[in-house]
Amino acid sequence: MLDFFTIFSKGGLVLWCFQGVSDSCTGPVNALIRSVLLQERGGNNSFTHEALTLKYKLDNQFELVFVVGFQKILTLTYVDKLIDDVHRLFRDKYRTEIQQQSALSLLNGTFDFQNDFLRLLREAEESSKIRAPTTMKKFEDSEKAKKPVRSMIETRGEKPKEKAKNSKKKGAKKEGSDGPLATSKPVPAEKSGLPVGPENGVELSKEELIRRKREEFIQKHGRGMEKSNKSTKSDAPKEKGKKAPRVWELGGCANKEVLDYSTPTTNGTPEAALSEDINLIRGTGSGGQLQDLDCSSSDDEGAAQNSTKPSATKGTLGGMFGMLKGLVGSKSLSREDMESVLDKMRDHLIAKNVAADIAVQLCESVANKLEGKVMGTFSTVTSTVKQALQESLVQILQPQRRVDMLRDIMDAQRRQRPYVVTFCGVNGVGKSTNLAKISFWLLENGFSVLIAACDTFRAGAVEQLRTHTRRLSALHPPEKHGGRTMVQLFEKGYGKDAAGIAMEAIAFARNQGFDVVLVDTAGRMQDNAPLMTALAKLITVNTPDLVLFVGEALVGNEAVKFNRALADHSMAQTPRLIDGIVLTKFDTIDDKVGAAISMTYITSKPIVFVGTGQTYCDLRSLNAKAVVAALMKA
Repeated sequence: MLDFFTIFSKGGLVLWCFQGVSDSCTGPVNALIRSVLLQERGGNNSFTHEALTLKYKLDNQFELVFVVGFQKILTLTYVDKLIDDVHRLFRDKYRTEIQQQSALSLLNGTFDFQNDFLRLLREAEESSKIRAPTTMKKFEDSEKAKKPVRSMIETRGEKPKEKAKNSKKKGAKKEGSDGPLATSKPVPAEKSGLPVGPENGVELSKEELIRRKREEFIQKHGRGMEKSNKSTKSDAPKEKGKKAPRVWELGGCANKEVLDYSTPTTNGTPEAALSEDINLIRGTGSGGQLQDLDCSSSDDEGAAQNSTKPSATKGTLGGMFGMLKGLVGSKSLSREDMESVLDKMRDHLIAKNVAADIAVQLCESVANKLEGKVMGTFSTVTSTVKQALQESLVQILQPQRRVDMLRDIMDAQRRQRPYVVTFCGVNGVGKSTNLAKISFWLLENGFSVLIAACDTFRAGAVEQLRTHTRRLSALHPPEKHGGRTMVQLFEKGYGKDAAGIAMEAIAFARNQGFDVVLVDTAGRMQDNAPLMTALAKLITVNTPDLVLFVGEALVGNEAVKFNRALADHSMAQTPRLIDGIVLTKFDTIDDKVGAAISMTYITSKPIVFVGTGQTYCDLRSLNAKAVVAALMKA
């Protein structure tokens, strides 16, 4: 049973809604819009919200969205067919009202679709019941059971029957083509096509039979034999160049002047130069390649293929009008038109360090967004798809919730409590170094920082933080801040409980009046269950204001598994997950910035900081447009 089915425009106007089991569809539909449609994550046509599964379909031509919701524990096989049938009928029935493209007309329009929907729903349910249940195939019904056991036994040294048959066929062909060999069985006159008469009453000899068969074959394929005889190999050595002189078909010359293309020049122009000009005109040479991204639309490829075929009626005006017709938007985009462009863009994204499955989902989302949409004037498929992909990437990198640490810290100051940040991640990504960079940034903004050394596992972790604390204290001594200690290290040694040390550090910061507590944790892999359980315990017990995942741009895909493992090993009913990402080693990847896309696409978390060097000042905020420009660069 369906919970609801709603149809609304991309502008937010609900045109029609069916209420089934659920009383209201506002919450799930708003979650779908906020998490999928606005974030350009339409690669999959299903979305899960709490206990509901939502399936949707986009109509880009009329800017409509069709959404159906049902309980996720149910397996409804007719939902996809129902969406397609409702989409087709609703679009055809109210085409005039929708094409007016005005919000007032949509509000005033009456979309009485209840009876039609109930009819389609009943037909879809009945069609799913008619299907016979799939039963397991018995061995007696298989092809293997019908074969005798003797045919499946192979002895050593014996050739398979199929190969033996093929060899016999090849031998028969050779006998028929060579001629001097005799056939094993005489062919009757009726089958050979020879006239039946008294002279055929006597059995023919082998030589006579072969001779008559040759005559019959020559009479039937005489022209082909003559041409083949003319084109047989001669004993004379081959000459370089064309075998036969090329002749202009439409030249209009009575004497048909012979043009020898084997000469180095043609009409005073070298032949290589002519071939380069032809390649440039056809777009196959170096001048026809795109510099930004090596993609070509299906329309351009089809035009190039058609241009290679000879046509007597195609002239200069026809080619010009064909070019203008291809540029002017006169049809809606289909998946066949975008397939070649999306394939090349998917390979380009993977080469720029985007995860393969995420690149596929991005291209699928762009295809769903553009399918059925009418192209703009003087726009090609390549430019349209590339522009849509750029907009999707920028939208993905822009966070759903802005992380403003300075504002949140000032809000915590008014409540007279410290602002707590926890750093987590896999081994060797640079958690301690970037913690020191963020400490320097906070000190420059006038906030006092307490560093909690909760990495009680790695040798030298506490000493590393002690060195950073000493250097930061030298940059911001208490004398410059009225005798107030701006940065301090809270440590309890090695082998202790990290959650207990973090709790003591937060209490110490509250008593001493520190503004920010930065909790450093040990690096751990997402498949290490004991360490992930300890990290989930630290986050659950201390409830930090911000949980930052530190990942490196060289690999950058650990955030997906790390976030999932953190939820799996948490004992809380609503587990606390990652709130933001710190992307390190960004200066080592040149323009292969696909790790930023991979992290933000799956986790839906913003990249708060970007590490670009080895000094305390090498900390940047993410510029979405700059990252996308580097990603799309060829």
